[in-house]
Parts: sequence; C-alpha cells; structure tokens
Amino acid sequence: MKATGIVRRIDDLGRVVIPKEIRRTQRIREGDPLEIFTTGEGEVIFKKYSPMGELLSQAEHYSEVLQKTLGYTTLVCDRDTIICAAGAAKRDFVEKRVSIPLEKIMAGRKCFYHNGKPDESIFPCEGTAKQIMIACPIVDAGDVAGAIMLVSEDKKEQPDEEVQKILQIAAAFLAKQLEA
Repeated sequence: MKATGIVRRIDDLGRVVIPKEIRRTQRIREGDPLEIFTTGEGEVIFKKYSPMGELLSQAEHYSEVLQKTLGYTTLVCDRDTIICAAGAAKRDFVEKRVSIPLEKIMAGRKCFYHNGKPDESIFPCEGTAKQIMIACPIVDAGDVAGAIMLVSEDKKEQPDEEVQKILQIAAAFLAKQLEA
C-alpha cells in the first residue's frame, strides 16, 4: 500500500471525498461501484468493483473457443483492464490497462470495426503490435461492463460480416451471464 499524504474527514453523513487526482489516476468515474474491505489493523480499503471479474472463468472459456474457431487472438476486458486472452502472446495482454481509444469505444456502446486503414489502427493496450480488428462492448442493464475483441497484427485486416455477428453474439452472451 502506498501513502498519499492526503487526509480527509468524514462528514456527518459518513461520506469521504476521494481527491480528484486519485480518481483520475485510478480511473474512478462518477457512478463507479467500489468494494469496501477492512483489515484487523483498522484499515478501510476501497477497490474498484468489476462485475466482469465474476465471469472470468466463463470469459476465458468463451475466448478460447472463439480463438480456436476464428483463429484470432481474443481478448476480454472490463472497463479498465484486460482480464483474459486466448491465442498467441496471451501474457502480453492480461492485466494490462486498456487504452484510452478502447475506453472511448466502450463508452460509445457500439461495436468498432477496423476500416482497413493502417494509420487508423486502435490498440487494446500500450506496448502491443496487435491492433483491434473488432471490439464489441458488453452492456449489462444499460451499463458498460467491458468489451470482447479480436486483435490482429495485419493493420489492413477487416472483419467480415460473419465475424462481426459472431462477436456481437459473444458480447450479448457475456452480458446475459452478468444478469444471472
């Protein structure tokens, strides 16, 4: 745990303000759910809650099936982090922060399809040569929980209609699992 040197008082309703700088660096947005943990030493710890974490096993299985069927590296992320990957260079993606362009795709709530123009490539995270070929947000009860995507090293590759439909189904399936 890292000390910030910031001290805040609890108001009469039991609220504590999380400073803007901490919210920005930790990507905590208005309305984000936070889990609260306590320790035996009197510490109170706030952690961003990700409903996608509860689907990790299902997301891993689904991404493995997609990767074997379609032949593309398949990634699943929550709003902040890539939670699982199937295919080559799996460890290059898992637990990495999603890129800002990917955050914007998720916020837009519509699937992104690469247009085949290499200069307009979007990458799932920093430090990868694989670009997003297709990404579909996972939307549960009106809230974006994450995304599922296929990535490719070929910066000109575009998904065909069949692949688009398959990934839309995958996103809808994972969203439905969040409801259960």
